[in-house]
Amino acid sequence: MFGFQRVGDQIWCAADSRTKGFFLGATAGRTTLNGEGLQHQDGHSLLTSSTVPNCLSYDAAFAYEIGIIVKEGLRRMYENNEDIFYYLTLYNENYPMPALPKNCEEGVLKGIYRFKSSKKAQVRLIGSGPIMQQVLKAENILNEMGIKCEVWSATSFGGLRRDAIECERWNALNPLKKAKIPYISKIMADKEMTTVAATDHMKAVPDMIRSWIPGRYTTLGTDGFGRSDTRENLRKFFEINDQYIAAAAISSLLKENKISKDVAKTALSKLDVNPDAPEPSRN
Repeated sequence: MFGFQRVGDQIWCAADSRTKGFFLGATAGRTTLNGEGLQHQDGHSLLTSSTVPNCLSYDAAFAYEIGIIVKEGLRRMYENNEDIFYYLTLYNENYPMPALPKNCEEGVLKGIYRFKSSKKAQVRLIGSGPIMQQVLKAENILNEMGIKCEVWSATSFGGLRRDAIECERWNALNPLKKAKIPYISKIMADKEMTTVAATDHMKAVPDMIRSWIPGRYTTLGTDGFGRSDTRENLRKFFEINDQYIAAAAISSLLKENKISKDVAKTALSKLDVNPDAPEPSRN
């Protein structure tokens, strides 16, 4: 019933003691693995874990991602003897697990990789954890509307942010040397397009990489108190289901003048979204 956010002092003590190992699961995701009562609904453990310097946090969507992360963690902690430990969100939602894509290992460990490519993509969809399933459904919706998407799996927004700020610090202190390029900038630099990121955590989690994403960047998350209901209703309430992800993409394309108002109006009319719904974080 407890997540990382409820035992923060003990984890900080573990970090100070140079603990090694894996924190796996507990409650995770504000709409997925629910805790007991509103106070235990977890949508912010990934923010809390980002404050611990020697904690590496991951929000995996697929089994092969967990396998890659655990294997690397064992190597770093017990072969290289690094004073680090890992926090992995785990969930209890059942869905099909895809095969390991080619050449994704580096991206899984760094924090993001392209899960699905598309020629002439107009939108980049980013998902993590179980909300990756909503992202994939949104991709299908947009494709049926004639909007091509590429899909990315973000295993660690916090890891990407750490890498980026370390690069920026080094560049500031070494202005006469060749600049280091953050991993997120390196893999996103080839295409500037509309990007929508959705997670089962607060918007502040995907916002961690906002400074290094080219083009318009929209984040969807579960800001507010947790609630007791079905996953379907909760994801609709927090506006992170496939319908709202697709709507966010259409809205962003319209704001960038990449689709007309008539096209956007027609597309939005096909979606189950409520523009007059109360703000989730305030209700």
